[in-house]
Amino acid sequence: YNQPTGEFYHVAVDNAFPYRVYGAQQDNTTMSIPSRSNYDAIIFPEWREIGGGESGYIAIHPDNPDIVFAGSMQGYLTKYDHARGQLRNITVWPESYMGWGAADMKYRFQWTSPTIISSHDHNILITGANVIFRSDNMGESWTPISGDLTRGDPETLGPSGGPITKDNTGAEVYGTVFTIAESPVQAGVFWAGSDDGLVHVSRDNGETWQSATPDTLPDWALISLIDASPHDPGTAWLAATRYKMDDFAPYLYKTTDYGQTWVKITGGIPNDDFTRVVREDPQRPGLLYAGTETGLYISFNSGDSWERLGGNFPVVPIHDLIVKGDELVVGTHGRSFWIFDDLTLLRQLRDDALKAQAHLFKPKDTVRIGRLAGFGHSPIPGKNYHFAGGFIPAFEYEKTEEGNARITFIDAGNIPPDGVMIHYTLADKPKGEITLGILNSNNGIVNIFTSKVEKEETTPHSGETADFPAALTGGDDAEDTKPHIPSKPGLNRFVWNMRAADANKVKTKGGDQPGVTGPKVAPGTYTVNLTVGDENYGESFELLVDPRVEASQEDLVAQYELGLKVRDKLSEINDAVNQLRTVREQVDGWVKRARGTDAESKLKDVAKGLKEKLDAVEGQLMQVKAKSMQDTLNYPVMLNTKLAGLGWAISGADDRPTKQAFDLYDDLAARIDAQIAELKQIMDKDVPAFNKAVLDASIPAIVA
Repeated sequence: YNQPTGEFYHVAVDNAFPYRVYGAQQDNTTMSIPSRSNYDAIIFPEWREIGGGESGYIAIHPDNPDIVFAGSMQGYLTKYDHARGQLRNITVWPESYMGWGAADMKYRFQWTSPTIISSHDHNILITGANVIFRSDNMGESWTPISGDLTRGDPETLGPSGGPITKDNTGAEVYGTVFTIAESPVQAGVFWAGSDDGLVHVSRDNGETWQSATPDTLPDWALISLIDASPHDPGTAWLAATRYKMDDFAPYLYKTTDYGQTWVKITGGIPNDDFTRVVREDPQRPGLLYAGTETGLYISFNSGDSWERLGGNFPVVPIHDLIVKGDELVVGTHGRSFWIFDDLTLLRQLRDDALKAQAHLFKPKDTVRIGRLAGFGHSPIPGKNYHFAGGFIPAFEYEKTEEGNARITFIDAGNIPPDGVMIHYTLADKPKGEITLGILNSNNGIVNIFTSKVEKEETTPHSGETADFPAALTGGDDAEDTKPHIPSKPGLNRFVWNMRAADANKVKTKGGDQPGVTGPKVAPGTYTVNLTVGDENYGESFELLVDPRVEASQEDLVAQYELGLKVRDKLSEINDAVNQLRTVREQVDGWVKRARGTDAESKLKDVAKGLKEKLDAVEGQLMQVKAKSMQDTLNYPVMLNTKLAGLGWAISGADDRPTKQAFDLYDDLAARIDAQIAELKQIMDKDVPAFNKAVLDASIPAIVA
């Protein structure tokens, strides 16, 4: 309950946005959680139980994610309506068989019986016992569409434990259909695999079934999963196990002729790493993903050879996986759900890309999405998140060597990166700086990022900076927060945060300095341009509108354009502060050099008048007395923070800024322009007067 060790039998997803992930957990409930959250992490109040029980398949209505079908042992099957809070038992044959052996059951249902919704008619529900059933009315009634598709050997159907230690919960039922698949490209083509080693196929909606068991598959294999190809109706992929027979070898097969012939495809997978699931990528034919007892494997050549997928994925049994759009969702038995967040990278992998001196992959089209970030911090995935009322998160506590407390929250799911994931390969460490630019549809520069050249990059940066209101920062004397793109040999990832370039910073410490984060750009077509040495690489992508947003494209463009005005005006303020602080520093320097000369007194008087005018302008542009955010409770914020506050206000939702936001900008801009004009007058009149006083004083160039 306080750490992600869920054991999921199968994984399913819905068509909502963000989509939700579903599964049934051993010794726990069924589960539905979002694939991403509006908060900084996926938190406890976002979980749902959706009927069924600990062991079954889950099927979600493609047109209505509130309707969920979930199963469990003894054929228990429910229809859950989330919107109405209703749970209906739609079991095919709702007779209780607790304590009975399989031979005495009217129908033999697996511990984890397969249930699917037809991809060609979303009102058709299919489920399997030792025979396959079809419902055209969401479980109101059922019709068998096959005979017994198992061996049905009487020796395998007795009560578990014999006459002495009988234990018949439903987990012990054998001789059942374990997997059902429907061709997504041709209606009426169904595949079935049993837990006692038989495969059947029907090409006429279940009217007739033909044997399709691979000749080289040893007897009594459990047909764990059949995946009907999303590209060809006669092609299917099969994963089987025999570990219960002390055979731990992987069994993966491919057919292209409706099961008449099969080819074993396990090259590259160790002989003791047995397989439970295989899936073909819906976009790239022959790109396969397989789950074994220890992890994930990938094949780019229809299973002729396999490679292990590494990264941060744990060593754990994989019971199921599914492709959702550009992501791979994995159900593990012991480490909960995992999501591989960008399959477009794998779909583009070719030998030429891997052997090139540099290669830029086309970014996936990305939804322009935001979240409810906290005030004044840059969120840490899985840690800094909003707590729901009454929910106290579990955490681990430890003391550091310095004596400080370190608290890590352990019951929240990570969310995907906030932005466009950009991948590129480099054959060698670049000798100089590399550049990554983001261009709009008019080839205008939106943002530019560069690599560090003084030391090797080891980890990619997200590009995310804190939203206003932010803690006070200290300009160039503080650590530079602008992200750098990684430049290590091999594969690199950089996440563009979908924002235009930041406003110019104040280059020195002191005073109330709000964040300078640029505005989020509007949906549209963009291009990423990578420059490595003399070579340029470009790829376009779409930034898509969040489907939950009701604002028009015109509204979002208006939001972005006003955000740009705020950013540019904030740059004007910070540039002005930089200029006047530089002048003031030089003025102090000349006064110091004049000490002990005849001109000291006169120069001090001229400097005092100039600095008073500079201080007056700076005091209007920013609150110079503030040293922390709490200080602004006593020393009121000035024009820079008022302007940054407006920028934060108009970016809170994906919508057109209010009329009062436009009016406030005009009002603030006029007040800022007046101060900028005052500074210009100081630079045009008072600074030359001070320069003349310095010249008249004939101060030596070097003062010992």
